[in-house]
Amino acid sequence: MMSRIDLKTTGTAPDAARRPGAAKVAVLVPCFNEAQTIAKVVADFAAVLPEAEIYVGDNASTDGTAAAAQGAGARVMQEPLRGKGNVVRRLFADVDADFYVLVDGDDTYDAAAARRMIDRMLEDNLDMVNGARASTSNGAYRPGHRFGNLMLSGIVAAIFGNRFKDMLSGFRVFSRRFVKSFPALASGFEIETELTVHALELRMPVSELETHYAERPAGSDSKLRTFHDGFRILFTILVLLKEERPLPFFSAIFAALALASLGLALPLLPTYLESGEVPRFPTAILASAMMLLGFLSLVCGLILDTVTRGRREAKRMRYLQYPAPKAALADRGEPE
Repeated sequence: MMSRIDLKTTGTAPDAARRPGAAKVAVLVPCFNEAQTIAKVVADFAAVLPEAEIYVGDNASTDGTAAAAQGAGARVMQEPLRGKGNVVRRLFADVDADFYVLVDGDDTYDAAAARRMIDRMLEDNLDMVNGARASTSNGAYRPGHRFGNLMLSGIVAAIFGNRFKDMLSGFRVFSRRFVKSFPALASGFEIETELTVHALELRMPVSELETHYAERPAGSDSKLRTFHDGFRILFTILVLLKEERPLPFFSAIFAALALASLGLALPLLPTYLESGEVPRFPTAILASAMMLLGFLSLVCGLILDTVTRGRREAKRMRYLQYPAPKAALADRGEPE
């Protein structure tokens, strides 16, 4: 079993980066206009993970976030396309590491939990450890956000599998093979949904740890718009349902159209059986068209289900090109 000492190194972060065989840990901090909090976030994670390289993904901030992050010792990467998903995609693509810690730059997550999350990943050879938010303050986790998270997490659990309590957490630890096999198509706050579904669809070994979630510092404003982003996340879930579960999705459309068609056609049936004539001809045409559309939807679902299976197999093969966390450390000469 790997122990905590396997990831730790002596000296400063640059010294750790030069040590032969040392595991590479990257802390990724996507942020937009977080000048008030970013320096503390960088300092907190540097103290907990001295071996890590900290990358701040600045999303075209206008308040000096980049300068504050650089002053605190982080490497700053600029992403002009607005949206958290765009920043995460850039960080995942450009940063090379064995372990990735993804955290928001608003100083609401407990940096000390990062070490426990990495330990859990090593002990159980996992690909993702999710930091489930635990807070006793309504100011930290507003009731509207809490309800929306429970609702959206419940929908994802019902469709893709019930393995996470907090699907929308912004604090996670990933293995290299998770990050490098993740397509990252979302542009905004929907990225957390994509991360969760990616793990569930490939049936990756994952876990979840409760982490303290604090209130934002005074004067720091949340970028999350409850209803706007909530609907975007819900729409993303529907899109993922269509793409990852096409047969149930299009079968539901078939069922709705077929029932509507039968509802229109049944009142016409007695007259047709008695006289051989079709009353209300436009209604009969509409019923026939709806039934044809229903069967067309069902055929689309059957075809896309085969395509989706091929895509899933391709993603799985891409995922398997990279070693598991323990094997990655063994390749670097880390002791077991």
